Order: sequence, then structure tokens, then C-alpha cells
Amino acid sequence: MNSYQPLKKGIEQGDFRILARALTLVENEIEPSSALLQSISIQNAIPVIGITGPPGAGKSTLVNEIVNCFVNKDKKVAILAVDPTSPFNFGSLLGDRIRMAQQFNNPNVYIRSIATRGALGGVSIKTLEMIDVLRAAKFDLIIVETVGVGQSEVEIAGLADKTIVVLVPESGDEIQNIKSGLMEIAQAFVVNKADREGADMFANNLKKMIHQQTAEIPVFKTIADKKNGILELYNWIIKPIDKVNDRRKFLLAEKALRIIQHYKMQDIDKKQLRLAIEEAALKPDFNIYKFVEGWIKHS
Repeated sequence: MNSYQPLKKGIEQGDFRILARALTLVENEIEPSSALLQSISIQNAIPVIGITGPPGAGKSTLVNEIVNCFVNKDKKVAILAVDPTSPFNFGSLLGDRIRMAQQFNNPNVYIRSIATRGALGGVSIKTLEMIDVLRAAKFDLIIVETVGVGQSEVEIAGLADKTIVVLVPESGDEIQNIKSGLMEIAQAFVVNKADREGADMFANNLKKMIHQQTAEIPVFKTIADKKNGILELYNWIIKPIDKVNDRRKFLLAEKALRIIQHYKMQDIDKKQLRLAIEEAALKPDFNIYKFVEGWIKHS
């Protein structure tokens, strides 16, 4: 029997312990992770919902309430909480998992933190691969919550069927980020903590700005810690996703490109590259483009 077969079987049976082991192998590129990825039956019909937005917007509380809606209907949910990479051990911080602690013992909920590994928008190639493993485990919904780091959050569009951008009434500064990128990838906006002063005005201004570009992006107002507005958001999430569209084809092509780039880059010795460029840079006629061209030819 191939070494990945027990893993494949356990994933498909929904065994959380085997799923956790498989995700660790994939995240750290430990064999037989590559064979496993090629063998699993990825259920592309399982929706992936991306939830992003600035720190402090209440994303984790919102995710918690969305999960409760699904669990109450006996649905299985997987959550990937994408945390900033620790500068010390390249692991992931567990803040989001602590905030969703009430879901830990729920047999219908699987929670996993993953380090960003320096990816600007909080999305690394490992995130893409781990989502595909979860899609083979027959969940009803996969939620990816990413760290909010501004305009580069647009990277989440490369992995989510629907992307939700969470803001709060004080998010005036984020409007500039919306204009310069998030508007293109969001399928819905959520104004959370809508009981705060200025929430109605902020939501209305957001709607006006959206309608100048498209009338199809909804704006929801929620107070997640009081469960207000969650049902409306849940009903939008469960609406069927049109799988046959140009956007999906584009995203799949982008995903394939990122996977190819990742594995092509594996053979590059970064330490050797740094040493070589340090030496080359001492020459008065140093040109980085000539250097790169020569490096590629001799690699």
C-alpha cells in the first residue's frame, strides 16, 4: 500500500486526527504530501468563504456566529485562521483560535491556524493546498479568515468563492483601500459593531460608493457579539455559487501559476544567491538584471 493511502482514507472519512496530520505534512512539505495532494478527490463544489478586513473589526466573533448558524443545522465547517508568522519560530499565533474556543469540542467544527509565511495578503501557497485537503474531507463550508493588512488583502480572492470584507464604523481610512483594490474582489461588505456611533452613515456612504461601480455587492450591518444581522449574512452565504464564470476560470489559472512558481523556486539556494549577489555588487559595473540573467542560465 502507498504511504499516503491511510491518510487519504482518513481524510475522506472525516477523521480529524488524520486530517490534522495530513495538513501538517502539506504545510511543511513533508512527504508523502505531494503524492497525497495528487491522489485526493477534491470536492470543488464545497464553498470557500474568505473573510478579511482590518485588525479589530471583529472578524473572529463574526466567524464564530456564522459557524453557529451552520452547526445548528447539523452542517460541518472547517476554519483556517491565517495568523501573522511568528518571527521566532515561523509558526502561527493562536489568538484567533482562543477567541473561537467554544467551537473546539464541537465534532462538526475543525479549526486550524496557519502561518502566513510572509505572504503579503496573509495567503501562502500552503493555504491553497490546505484548503484542497479540507475540500477532500467533505465539509459543508470552509471559512478562511485572513489577517487584515490593507490593500494586499486582495490575495484572498485567489482562493475564495465568496469574499467578505469586514469593516467597522471607524474604518474611514479603509475606504481608500477599498477604492484601490478591495472593491474588485469583495462579494459582500459587513459593517460590524453597527451599534457604534456613525454606523448608519458609514454604511450608507459605503453603499453609495459601491453603487457607483456595481449594484450587486450587498452591505450587511451586524453586531456579532449580540448575534444581530447574522441570519441575513448566513442566508447570503448559503446561496448557490455560479461555478461556470470567467472569474472562476481566472482564479484557477492564477492558482495554477502560484503553485508552479512555488515549486520552480524550490531549487533556488537563497543563501548561495545572497553570497553571490554580495560579491557581484562590489563590482563597479554591477547590474542586477545582468546578474539575474546569468544566475538563471547557470542554475
